Amino acid sequence: MESKQIEGADFSSTGYSYTLSLIAGKYKPIILYCLMEYEPVRFNQMQRYLGRIADKTLSHCLKELERDGLIHRKMYPEIPPRVEYTLTERGRSLMKVLDQLCTWGIENRP
Repeated sequence: MESKQIEGADFSSTGYSYTLSLIAGKYKPIILYCLMEYEPVRFNQMQRYLGRIADKTLSHCLKELERDGLIHRKMYPEIPPRVEYTLTERGRSLMKVLDQLCTWGIENRP
């Protein structure tokens, strides 16, 4: 079997790198998993699900996921304002990958 040469290779140009850039971090994969299981989810529900997470941190993660087209934020014109988060089609397509991570974890948990 012929091995590939690493000289000239650039990890940042790989699909793996791009995918990781979208879901990297402590909370993004958990947020996506939560939405996959329970959507629509409100901010406070998400915060309770995640446990100890600061408002600012959760807000930042949600904004990045929305910017990257993985989640949708819907604001209802009510007082007090109600905001719900759901997966976009692009986000749903990523669930196949995250579901495989879950399956691997179940099969390899000690």
